[in-house]
Amino acid sequence: MTTALRPTKLLAEAADAWFDGIDDRVEQALAVLRWAGMTFGDDFAVTSSMADGLLAHLASEAMPGVQVVFLDTGYHFAETLGTRDWIAAQLPVRVVTVEPPQTVAEQDARYGPRLYERDPDLCCGLRKVRPLADALSGYAAWASGVRREESAARNDTKLVDWDDKREMIKINPLAAWTRDDVDDYIDEHGVPVNPLVELGYASIGCAPCTRPVAPGEDPRAGRWAGLAKTECGIHQ
Repeated sequence: MTTALRPTKLLAEAADAWFDGIDDRVEQALAVLRWAGMTFGDDFAVTSSMADGLLAHLASEAMPGVQVVFLDTGYHFAETLGTRDWIAAQLPVRVVTVEPPQTVAEQDARYGPRLYERDPDLCCGLRKVRPLADALSGYAAWASGVRREESAARNDTKLVDWDDKREMIKINPLAAWTRDDVDDYIDEHGVPVNPLVELGYASIGCAPCTRPVAPGEDPRAGRWAGLAKTECGIHQ
């Protein structure tokens, strides 16, 4: 970490109060991203699941050359990897692909095949939570695309928060955005969208644990369907 300003909970609270007063959601997102870029420089990174290029596009507008961290679990849809490649080729960002220390085959050899069926929390921990924590350990702040309306568990998402687990600042530039806000921005700016969205996938994760959602269902109902699990652990 090279930033001159140490990330603290107090700094996160002050920044959240400041940016929460901006009414225009696009300007709000750009403002908080610019602040993160100017405050933390190369010690700031954006994460993306590659459901679309919205957050990467906004970040590239606010901070050209920003690092976009993508976690390749080894279980992604081909469409997700294709979206990542498009973003890396077309936007002024630096896509950093992070992989778990074990391949899927190595994990199967140790824990048995289809761990995601028998112990999805452990599988997420091994292939998502821990690898991302390791990747972010050198940064002072990171951004996610979490939105409040996505699920009840995300209702209280702050624009700028203190990530107590990782002891760094977490920025959620899209926290206040609605689905209509997302669609309008994507249409206006020609932002790439994962092709699976057109097939009813409202929230896209690992292929074995993701299904399309029915009309009227919660956007995250297609994640770990049939289980009480609704989060992988990254945002908890």
